[in-house]
Amino acid sequence: MNAITGTQVSRNYWWTMGIRGLLAVLFGLAALVWPRLTLLVLVYLFGAYALVDGVVAVIVSIQERKNLRYWWVLLLEGIAGIIAGVIAFVWPGITALALLYLIAAWAIVTGILEIATAFSGRLPVAQEWTLAVAGILSVVFGVLLAVLPGVGLLSLVWLIGIYAIVFGLLLIVRAFQYRTAGTALT
Repeated sequence: MNAITGTQVSRNYWWTMGIRGLLAVLFGLAALVWPRLTLLVLVYLFGAYALVDGVVAVIVSIQERKNLRYWWVLLLEGIAGIIAGVIAFVWPGITALALLYLIAAWAIVTGILEIATAFSGRLPVAQEWTLAVAGILSVVFGVLLAVLPGVGLLSLVWLIGIYAIVFGLLLIVRAFQYRTAGTALT
C-alpha cells in the first residue's frame, strides 16, 4: 500500500477511528466511576464467552466427528472453554488475575505494533506522533500490569480506565489528523 492509498483510506474512514476513541474514553470513564462493577463485568463477560464458545465447540465436534479427522481436538478445545467459563463464574478473583495478564500481553503486543506502524513511513512524522505515543503508552501499561499485579486489581481497573481515556483521546486526535490530511489532498 503506497502513501496515497493509505491516506485515501484514512480520509474515508477517519470517523471510525474517532468512534474507537470515543468508545475507549467512555469505557475509561465507566472504569473510574464503577471500578468494582467494571472488574466483575469483565470477568463475567469473559466467563460467558468462554462457556458459550466451549459449548458450541463441543456440539460442532460431536456433530462433525465423521467429517473432521481431528474432531477430538475441537472437542478438547470446547471442554477447555467450558472449564474456563465455569472457573470465571466460580472463582472470579483467579479469573480476574488471569484476565489481568491477558490484558497486559494484549497491551504490549498492540503497543509494539502501533510503534512499528508509526515508523512505517506512510505519513510524515508530524502526523505519526500520536500513534507512536499511543504505542509507547500501551507497552508501558502492559509492562506495569505484568510486573505489579499485587497492587490490587481495583487500582488496576483505575489504571485501565485512565489508559483507555488517554488512548481514546489520542485516537480522536489521530482521527482528526486523518480528516485534515484527507481534506488537504482534495
